[in-house]
Amino acid sequence: MVNFNLDNKIALVTGASYGIGFAIAKGLADAGAKIVFNDINLELVEKGIAAYKEAGIEAHGYVCDVTDETAVNELVAKIEAEVGVIDILVNNAGIIRRIPMHEMSADEFRKVIDVDLNAPFIVSKAVIPSMIKKGHGKIINICSMMSELGRETVSAYAAAKGGLKMLTKNIASEYGEFNIQCNGIGPGYIATPQTAPLRETQPDGSRHPFDSFIIAKTPAARWGDPEDLAGPAVFLASDASNFINGHILYVDGGILAYIGKQPK
Repeated sequence: MVNFNLDNKIALVTGASYGIGFAIAKGLADAGAKIVFNDINLELVEKGIAAYKEAGIEAHGYVCDVTDETAVNELVAKIEAEVGVIDILVNNAGIIRRIPMHEMSADEFRKVIDVDLNAPFIVSKAVIPSMIKKGHGKIINICSMMSELGRETVSAYAAAKGGLKMLTKNIASEYGEFNIQCNGIGPGYIATPQTAPLRETQPDGSRHPFDSFIIAKTPAARWGDPEDLAGPAVFLASDASNFINGHILYVDGGILAYIGKQPK
């Protein structure tokens, strides 16, 4: 029997107070996992705890900057002491800065790399020793279609997510012998509060130009919902994926498979 059950598993989902991280954490909780999450400040953590409570989930929330190695090590030690050893890590925390490359400062570039690439390295590094001791572990990195594609104004984000794809493959290569599987999820364009302005109906009743662009590029002809990522996350967190390692699962409605419609 295929085992998607996550009973008694402890899952840390970074940056999961809302949005994609929250949807993934809720999916893991529905499959039986105990949820631990962090965010950058107390206001977001409290907002997250309230949202989980409303969804009927008893989540453990912590304030932690995932780019701070000392703080992350302290967080993991605290989770192990208060909740238990982490079985599942979802590196979800991330940022994007949409700035043309020739206008972007090196500090702005470094900030995106720090959150989107260095942080997954730091958090993974912190949880791997206990996973080795326990004899199993699941690490899921939230990559992106920008792990494969370029686009104007997202040079730092694309560089970070491309690096995260290769970090995923290397963790799989280095720690697979310890029964640790590291895979990635590459979301397509997801309908979240952050993308809501790009989907607003225009004053003349037409679609936003970017909304029209995404619909035309997506065989599914829609934006993804955050909940569309929950099933893939449960699969990669469960024993059903024990022989899958170093794989990036793109949840994009088919964008990466599609060359696009011929202009009329």
